[in-house]
Amino acid sequence: MAGQAVYSDMLTHPNIDPIAVDLGIIQIHWYGLMYLAGFAFGWWMCRLHSRQGRIKLNDEQISDLVFLAAVGLVVGGRLGYTFFYGMDRFLENPLWALKVWQGGMSFHGGFIGVCLALVWFARKNNVTLGAIADMAALAVPMGLGFGRIGNFIGQELWGRETTVPWGMVFQNDPLGLVRHPSQLYQATLEGPVLFAIIYWFSRQQRPQWAAAGLFMLCYGVFRFFVEFFREPDAHIGFDLFGWLSRGQLLSVPMIMAGVIVIIWAYRRQQATN
Repeated sequence: MAGQAVYSDMLTHPNIDPIAVDLGIIQIHWYGLMYLAGFAFGWWMCRLHSRQGRIKLNDEQISDLVFLAAVGLVVGGRLGYTFFYGMDRFLENPLWALKVWQGGMSFHGGFIGVCLALVWFARKNNVTLGAIADMAALAVPMGLGFGRIGNFIGQELWGRETTVPWGMVFQNDPLGLVRHPSQLYQATLEGPVLFAIIYWFSRQQRPQWAAAGLFMLCYGVFRFFVEFFREPDAHIGFDLFGWLSRGQLLSVPMIMAGVIVIIWAYRRQQATN
């Protein structure tokens, strides 16, 4: 193809139809199914957490919590994308923020939205916020992994050009470059790897907030790392030093907050012993 790079040995994206089920007037997208899988796993993990006696919540409360977290994720994710990545478009047309069908979600915005949902739920149900946050640290990672698989199926948020043997050509890439399948890197690190770390950490008795702090620290580090392989947003580019992306810039406060929360959690425990 004219104007495109040509490679003799490469992997090609399987070009999966982003619509999983087409019922005519209703179309079910893989991305939506990934969200549902994430919420289902989160519900199951919270229920297991409760059954093990780590927190006192009944099934109805758990369902309410997952629903509130879902609302916080979607609303926060869209608002986060609007203000972190699309402020120029928002200022030109504020109604653009409502056009969710055009895509655009921010993890960091969704994280803030979920945190606010957890605060509201804890106050309403008279449950310790730290216990809720630590449970969420276990419930969330696999959902993040599923979401990144949705990104991969939809051929979005692809990686930078590469010569590694597992580099991949995405069929809707106008440049036709061999790129890092960075969505799969993120799916692995943010999903099973992050879950395994939090699960291993939580097997022993830990002070409240420690697991939540570890989640923030590890996610921030993983996201900062993967951003070196992910193509920055075309309309933003790099924010600082010619290499620091918007995702990395937003991850730095998360890493710092994670460290602070972990230290505070252990010092708080020592002070009460």
